[in-house]
Amino acid sequence: MVLVGAVVRPFGLPEAVVAVPAAALAVATGVISPAHARDEAGVLGPVVGFLAAVLVLAKLCDDEGLFRAGGAWLARTSRGRPRRLLVATFLLASGVTAVLSLDATVVLLTPVVFATVARLGAGPKPHVYACAHLSNTASLLLPVSNLTNLLAFAASGLSFLRFAALMALPWLVAIAAEYLVLRRYFAAELDAGAAGAADADEPVERPVFALVTVACTLAGFAVASAVGVEPAWVAAAGALVLAVRALARRRTTALAVVRAASLPFLAFVLALGVVVRAVVDNGLADALGRLVPGAQSLPALLAAAALAALLANLINNLPAVLVLLPLAAPAGPGMVLAVLLGVNIGPNLTYAGSLATLLWRRIVHQHDHEVELGEFTRLGLLTVPAALVPAVVALWGSLLVLGG
Repeated sequence: MVLVGAVVRPFGLPEAVVAVPAAALAVATGVISPAHARDEAGVLGPVVGFLAAVLVLAKLCDDEGLFRAGGAWLARTSRGRPRRLLVATFLLASGVTAVLSLDATVVLLTPVVFATVARLGAGPKPHVYACAHLSNTASLLLPVSNLTNLLAFAASGLSFLRFAALMALPWLVAIAAEYLVLRRYFAAELDAGAAGAADADEPVERPVFALVTVACTLAGFAVASAVGVEPAWVAAAGALVLAVRALARRRTTALAVVRAASLPFLAFVLALGVVVRAVVDNGLADALGRLVPGAQSLPALLAAAALAALLANLINNLPAVLVLLPLAAPAGPGMVLAVLLGVNIGPNLTYAGSLATLLWRRIVHQHDHEVELGEFTRLGLLTVPAALVPAVVALWGSLLVLGG
């Protein structure tokens, strides 16, 4: 019911409208004890705090003109040529997803890509699909790129830099596989010439302050990990710097900053965690425990990633990672990262695979662009295996070389 409510959002109501009562009902009926519910909330608390901070950070970066500058760069780099535009979109979306999280790619970059392809006269489909797929696949690199990463980071016992080092090669391999498949699948659209780029050189103010703030925030994540400080505090510091500047210049209001944190969605994440914990405590952990491998060999990593990808499409990737991490952690950080590959790449198969994909679908509809379920699924059937298998092999190689 919680997942259906998140997908359908009856009457446009927030996801929390179903999730919070469901969590309360689970506690009230004894399906999960209050102590276990508090434990789960304690585990998710830092993750939810980070999500709030990074949503505010991304929105304030948008107010500073960071994404408008990104759109101008896309237009200037592509010069109206669809294939070059796809390469530029991949580069920009991968960077935004890795540094500012997948929500920034879906909510802030996708509308910019729509506007850019309209200016250039290119077909939007390949580039908009790239935003959807890379919001999932390109979120593999850093612990702060995705909520699932933060949970896996905590379970793995790795440092920030070691996590990034182990995931760098899988990240590059998965993105390259996505690019090759999308380029082949949308060959007809990409071969069609664009109408031109008359305004591609339109001057746009460089968002230097936002870029410096984001760079300092990213460096702060690595330092904070070394001294045992939660990433949420670093993200909050970056958001605070931009918020003070925006408020002083009257570019935003305190209410707008609070709204950017998306409090109903934060409540949904907490409530979903409690509901998933209730399901795990009542038999799901035992059922899946027999399927999760206990070693870090290549076949075991492939099996774990495939199981995680399948589960992500059945129950959404956030519940899937909450279920699988306690089962994978005893086998070592390599198994945890294999699960992460599955829950991050796997959601490109179906709409319900991740919340980001659901949100992307709504944004696409707002731009009067139809997304066909059949096409989305066909493309997912091509990209998910093509990206997941070589990414797991790359992870296995990174573990052999770097240890883990």
